[in-house]
Amino acid sequence: MKKNGTWWIIFKNVFTLFNLVNVVLAVMVALVGSYKNMLFIFVAIANTLISIVNELRAKRIVDKMRLLSEKRPVILKNGVPTEVNQAEVQKNDILVLSLGDQVMYDGVIREGFLEVNEAFITGEQENIPKRVGDKITSGSFVVSGSAEAVVENVAEENFVNKLQSEASNIKTADSKLFSLMNNIVKYISYALIPIGALLLWSRFRTEGDTTTAVTSTVAALINMIPEGLILLTSSVLALATIRLSRRKVLVQDLYAIETLARVDTIALDKTGTLTTGNMTVKDLILPDGTVTDDFEPTGDKKPLLSALEAILSNIPIDNATSSALKKTLMKKAKNGARGDFSEITDVIPFSSERKCSGVKFKGGQCLMGAIEFLTDDKKLIKSVRAAAEGCRTIAVMKNDKFLGAVRLEDEIRPTASAIIKYFDENDIDVRIISGDDLEAVQSIAKRVGVKELSGIDLSGEKNHNYTKLVREYGIFSRVTPSEKKELILTLKKQGRTVAMTGDGVNDILAMKEANVSLAIGEGSDAARRVAKFVLLDSGFEAVPSIVDEGRQSINNLERSTSLFLAKTVYAGLLAVLFVVLPLSYPFTPVEMTLLNFACIGLPGLILALEHNTERIKDKFMSNIMTYSVPIGITVAIAMVALAIVSDVNGFTRQELTTASVIVTFAIDLLLIYWVSRPLNFLRGGLLMTIVAILLLALLVPVGREFFEFELLSVKILVPIIVIVAVSVAVFLVLMFAAKKIRKK
Repeated sequence: MKKNGTWWIIFKNVFTLFNLVNVVLAVMVALVGSYKNMLFIFVAIANTLISIVNELRAKRIVDKMRLLSEKRPVILKNGVPTEVNQAEVQKNDILVLSLGDQVMYDGVIREGFLEVNEAFITGEQENIPKRVGDKITSGSFVVSGSAEAVVENVAEENFVNKLQSEASNIKTADSKLFSLMNNIVKYISYALIPIGALLLWSRFRTEGDTTTAVTSTVAALINMIPEGLILLTSSVLALATIRLSRRKVLVQDLYAIETLARVDTIALDKTGTLTTGNMTVKDLILPDGTVTDDFEPTGDKKPLLSALEAILSNIPIDNATSSALKKTLMKKAKNGARGDFSEITDVIPFSSERKCSGVKFKGGQCLMGAIEFLTDDKKLIKSVRAAAEGCRTIAVMKNDKFLGAVRLEDEIRPTASAIIKYFDENDIDVRIISGDDLEAVQSIAKRVGVKELSGIDLSGEKNHNYTKLVREYGIFSRVTPSEKKELILTLKKQGRTVAMTGDGVNDILAMKEANVSLAIGEGSDAARRVAKFVLLDSGFEAVPSIVDEGRQSINNLERSTSLFLAKTVYAGLLAVLFVVLPLSYPFTPVEMTLLNFACIGLPGLILALEHNTERIKDKFMSNIMTYSVPIGITVAIAMVALAIVSDVNGFTRQELTTASVIVTFAIDLLLIYWVSRPLNFLRGGLLMTIVAILLLALLVPVGREFFEFELLSVKILVPIIVIVAVSVAVFLVLMFAAKKIRKK
């Protein structure tokens, strides 16, 4: 069964431990003939169906978006490179590979040269050269060069599929929700069987009636299961996925929505995020320092433009820089006027590690790239950097002789300033990690409103103190892929929740290590496959929407979870207490179904869908327990007190259960009010709706008969009022204590 496929979603929602418990308890109630008390099983079925429908709906949308986002493989058809669907690729097809591609098929290089990274497969970060005759392995990705390869294996025969590497290499989101759900299931599972057996034995001893003993035990155990919480969690995250899809955001990991909500630091790669990725050639810097915007190949410009023509004519046009250079300069170049470059012997493709590309010829080599990666001449480096004036600068060296440089300008995204402002207003620390020149990065950062402009060029030394670097600087330039990864890891070690955005193969090592990663849709295939989120329209302006969606989902789930776990707390306490107390258990399963719907499920759903984009600062579990434990203890104390009053005054079984429902309703309303503050129209209406449901169940004859309620006398109402009043005081004291403990 394929994980995350349709049948898997159905299977994992149907065959759960909680569903098994519900079925067993329903059978117990059926065996004693109390069929109306089986109402909870229909609620469980409805929960399961809703969860399946929501997940399948989200899956269908995600699958469609993933299909649109996936880069289609390119093969040669009649000698022409042609995009095809992945399923169309067959053995012996000629696969065309270039920078940024993830290798999807095992094969052998037949023409060209590649450098590939096999970190996803072997864990090794070193780039590996692949020449004609060398094998390439599916799961690796191309970091430089271009080539044609003969496909040897497809589909299940691929090495990457045999290892199921896609599942193992993309890290699971660090989900507190997921961990919480697992722990709830685990601990409640441990407790249900022994508590259930002891409670059933004590009910037989106390009640002396099989039907009452079984229904009381079932009511206690049903109450301990927060089954609606699982439905609510999956539904909220599925609906968030659907809403994000409308903004052209592909969510590749459901629980990453939660992680992004907790982000307090975002690392941006300038290209494709603050800038569009498009570049324009501004002018030329000649060897004597002269700057000119005349691109005619005459005088001192001729050696520079001839060298550029030789390089651009031979290297793949696989990035924005080479594309812009060729678009502007090749129009002016004089074909055939290349002198020494008439006999090219080899091509040096661009690599994010080398920061340069070039050609080799009989008399030596000619390289273009970042000046500090082409020479050790500090005076020359300083001179070129000074002439750059904040622009991206591509220097050209022929046999260690400086021929000149080209200045290029990045196109800044129109929305970049607004996005940086959003990060500032929402307490998200912005770090820029780029492979470009420091002054160029700082210039753009300043233009878009980044506050922390202190920066450092990492090309000068290799033994970095990363802890010191991330503490002192906000901008990092000339960063290699492995250095990007180390910076992200260091930020995480400081306790930060880090998001990383990127679009190229130089970003993917860092994206893998980040808590959550976002890929620009126009970026490399490898970056999209690693990312938890893919911005399909390549609009970085979608990031605030993703953060807001995550915050809304988790903030509201936090409030709703408090309601569900409050029920689990008091149900567990009551189950244990009534094992030893010779008193009647105060609930029946059908009454608990009403309570769960009106005081847990309905408000949980309403509160989970409200707009709430505040930053999540405290710990999820402590926030929940701050509310759920005090209210759980309060209800447990109130129920024991009511059972004692009932026993002393000789209340009937129906009078006790009716009074218990009223008291629990009142205390639950207190919790709902507490987590809903400040009240607005929706929350106020929710409280009134809950009161109306209780009154209808108590006062309308049909409801009263179905739920086995009874109209209560003044003799019974007085202790109810007293117990509720005392419960409010107990709750406030416990809340005060819980907040003190949490602060410590």
